Amino acid sequence: MCVKQGDLSAAETGGTLPRGTEVPGRAGVRASVVARKSRNGDGAKGTQEGGDVTDQTGEAKPDAVSETAKPAGEIRARWAWTEPKVWTERMLTALEVGVRGGKWHSLIDKVWAVGNLWRSYQRVAANQGAAGVDHQTIEMFEQRVEENVGKLSETLEDGSYRPQAVRRTWIEKLGSKDKRPLGIPTVRDRVVQTAVRHVLEPIFERDFAEHSYGFRPGRGCRDALRRVDHLLKAGYHWVVDADLKSYFDTIPQEPLLERVAEKIADGRVLDLVRAFLRQGIMEGMKTWTPTGGTPQGAVISPLLSNLYLNPLDHLMAQQGIEMVRYADDFVILCRSEVEAKEALERVKEWTEQAGLVLHPVKTRIVDATQPGGFDFLGYTFTQGQKRPREKSLQKFKDAIRAKTPRNHGHSLQRIIEDTNRILRGWFGYFKHSHKDTFPNLDAWIRMRLRSILRRRHRQRGRGRGRDHQRWPNAYFAKQGLFSLSAAHAQARQSLTG
Repeated sequence: MCVKQGDLSAAETGGTLPRGTEVPGRAGVRASVVARKSRNGDGAKGTQEGGDVTDQTGEAKPDAVSETAKPAGEIRARWAWTEPKVWTERMLTALEVGVRGGKWHSLIDKVWAVGNLWRSYQRVAANQGAAGVDHQTIEMFEQRVEENVGKLSETLEDGSYRPQAVRRTWIEKLGSKDKRPLGIPTVRDRVVQTAVRHVLEPIFERDFAEHSYGFRPGRGCRDALRRVDHLLKAGYHWVVDADLKSYFDTIPQEPLLERVAEKIADGRVLDLVRAFLRQGIMEGMKTWTPTGGTPQGAVISPLLSNLYLNPLDHLMAQQGIEMVRYADDFVILCRSEVEAKEALERVKEWTEQAGLVLHPVKTRIVDATQPGGFDFLGYTFTQGQKRPREKSLQKFKDAIRAKTPRNHGHSLQRIIEDTNRILRGWFGYFKHSHKDTFPNLDAWIRMRLRSILRRRHRQRGRGRGRDHQRWPNAYFAKQGLFSLSAAHAQARQSLTG
């Protein structure tokens, strides 16, 4: 039994708000939003096969929900992360039970809804970020936020909205001299992309595979790492360590749009997604249009990248192959080398058909019980142990070095406070590392601090030798220095206690 996607009122869908409705803005700002008369004609909301979602009333009622359907409150709790300005109780019920024909129609009015755009702006503002090619910062957008949000709603509704070019910058790759491109859309485009994501994400999230963890609500790196750890302990120690070469830059756009169209029948929403994929890229004085990939840095890119790999996820699951994926980074864990080779061949076949390329050097099969192991999400798994991978350690040390130069002019207490912020954050992620990871790092950090103190006493060189008696470990503990070793011991005790 399916629920027809019809007859949802404007109040339920977060559509155009009545005149004078107040919408909360960022930092307590409230704006009176003047609604416009809907100009959406029959062409956009026609009764297409598969049903539709409309803001009109007085039409046929939705099909009855199956008696086995869950209560509305229980459904809402399960989908608590969705945007309530878009996803009403009735739409969530349709999401769970299924829609006629398996496709969603007439969604564009949910995108241009003022309530959705306002909430999207709030999320963009909370994430901060730099200005795009128009040089408009978040602060500048906020100065005229009511007008800007209203203008976005108008242009989306009348079809005149066009995304601007993406400003390209380059950031360093972890542990490498190479750099990777990062696209910075304008603030207005980030707001619209967030509004589109609010509408589309639940539709695709419903069918994403269990072993996919990257950029998904309620999931993260730690969940993926726990799954890998569990499988290794269960005897799955033959590992396909896979690497998709330049994945985000090489996703074929037309096949990707076809994946979107499998669930979305609203042509104007599909046009928006296509426009975001084909946004111009501006680097310096040069501008060009990409022919493939999704723009890294775009709000909607993680969702689209997960969508394109979703068939691979389900192929592996159907064949009983244990895969753990975080965005484009995934490992396959098997009980034997033969199984691992067979799994790798299946992945090669799928990626070739999908227009993707496995990195010929970085993709390999390893026995995790042997020295070397494999890297995944910042950790190295080897011989039954987990440790921070070498690049992760290097990044950590670089961050500490930046806080502890020998000629630092602030007080020791201030330096320790700044250093502790890095230590606590790093430990929060890497606390599951082998216990011998931490004592050496603690000693290295104290050496950095002793070197600062030596410099202040007109002495050169690193803090060592007699400096250990002059400023013993207890001295730094008394100053409040965060100890990785002590924190690890406490964490282990709380687990066994």
